Amino acid sequence: MPDSPTVELILRAVREGLLLVLLVSAPPLLASLLVGFLVGVLQAATQVQDQTLAFVPKLLAVVAVLLAMGPLLGAQILRFTQALLLAIPSIR
Repeated sequence: MPDSPTVELILRAVREGLLLVLLVSAPPLLASLLVGFLVGVLQAATQVQDQTLAFVPKLLAVVAVLLAMGPLLGAQILRFTQALLLAIPSIR
């Protein structure tokens, strides 16, 4: 049976990884949600019900957020990866 510290280390890494996924994916998803809501309100006000109309503004918003926050999000992913790689020798 594996040692308790090893299991605890693995569970902590999984928990932190899942939290990191949420934190990294939140800004683009929130931007897409906001733009989709605004385009939906605009479509309802003008009675233009084209399904493809919301795609381009959402795509541009997600790209803009990723360009603006890319270095920050990438640095968080890099720190997490470095911590995982440094923890490998302590796992038996």
